[in-house]
Amino acid sequence: MNHHKRMAILVGGGPAPGINSVISAATIRGVLEGMEVLGIEDGFEWVMQGNIDHVRELTIDDVSRIHFRGGSHIGISRANPTNDPQHLENTVISLLRLNVSHLVTIGGDDTAYSAMKLDEKAEGRINVVHVPKTIDNDLNLPAFVDTFGYQTARHLGVDIVKNLMVDARTTSRWYFVIAMGRQAGHLALGIGKSAGATLSLIPEELPDGPVKLKTVVDTLVGAVVKRLSYGRRDGVAMIAEGITLRLDPTDLAQLEDVERDEHGNVRMAEINIGELLKAQVQERLKHFGLKATIVSKNIGYELRCADPIPYDLEYTRDLGYCAAKYLFAGGSGAMISMQGGQFTPIPFEDLLDPESGRARVRLVNVNSTRYAIARRYMIRLRRDDFDDPHELAKFAATCGMTLRQFRDEFEYLIQYEPPPLRFSAGELPDELEALTIDSE
Repeated sequence: MNHHKRMAILVGGGPAPGINSVISAATIRGVLEGMEVLGIEDGFEWVMQGNIDHVRELTIDDVSRIHFRGGSHIGISRANPTNDPQHLENTVISLLRLNVSHLVTIGGDDTAYSAMKLDEKAEGRINVVHVPKTIDNDLNLPAFVDTFGYQTARHLGVDIVKNLMVDARTTSRWYFVIAMGRQAGHLALGIGKSAGATLSLIPEELPDGPVKLKTVVDTLVGAVVKRLSYGRRDGVAMIAEGITLRLDPTDLAQLEDVERDEHGNVRMAEINIGELLKAQVQERLKHFGLKATIVSKNIGYELRCADPIPYDLEYTRDLGYCAAKYLFAGGSGAMISMQGGQFTPIPFEDLLDPESGRARVRLVNVNSTRYAIARRYMIRLRRDDFDDPHELAKFAATCGMTLRQFRDEFEYLIQYEPPPLRFSAGELPDELEALTIDSE
């Protein structure tokens, strides 16, 4: 019997541009180190059932050019071996039957958690490392480190939104563009800010408690009214799908019955938040004697299996190489990251949220300068508008209302607005101390 130890590669979660580049780089490094490399097909789906037939040997010839393409050369699934202790045990046994001594998992926060539990269960018999991927950009990495796939998804998303903006202006309509991201708004904000969308709505800007659907609707209505007051009937709103999870369940009765994946996450595609918001906004506008043509558009699936841009190609080749090299040096129980051009392993235990016991999720920091600048370029009702009677008079007239009536309808929205962005002279270099920059 051949007891030669092998390295295996497995992909979980949803697709992201750059998966094949990680597979390619890790495989090439493994073969050059004298290791046989196996591709575990379809994530944990088969091995957690004790089925070891769905594997394939990976060679340099197989993978040398797959890095240019999107998708996953060895398939993918959201199968979760941590839901059942027997499935976790089956996974370890299956890998040992395949003579796997080193395992590279590629995935998001759920796959990272599965990799951590697998590493614990293996008790040193299998070295396990995880390579973080997700277009949601929500893994708990330092703020300046993106997850791979995010930059490609943002890049292509901007191209889509750029075209929608031209169509919106040409046809005098609004687009409500829903972007993936689960509970994080990185992708929606990244696309919206880069493309110069009219506004971006992300879950992080809302309070933690259940938020009434009317609050989100009025935010969009306020943007439509403001644009109309400036003589524009068009606009593009980028809306993060995670808004849904912040809404009061009584406003979304179907949320209780919606389908969930193997990790317990709501399948966002099952909740058509774009169509819901479209209908609610049009009804609210009708209340003020206004009308707007609105088109709801979901983007996400178009981005997940795209060919990676050069940024993600280089980034993922580094991650794949480091994953294999770290394993062969005896490393285990860590997520692979590149920080400032340097390889930085992050121990699995550092990924956990002590309250939930699950992998931490990185949300958009709405107190950051980056987000504050994004807000300054959005067309939406702001605190400044309610301080300026001339501006307020325009908006009230558009709705056929008095100033007091307009305040009563919309002023509550500013309670969620971040504080003004101010740079004090003391924070600037000596030669610039005479300057003070306040938000407009």
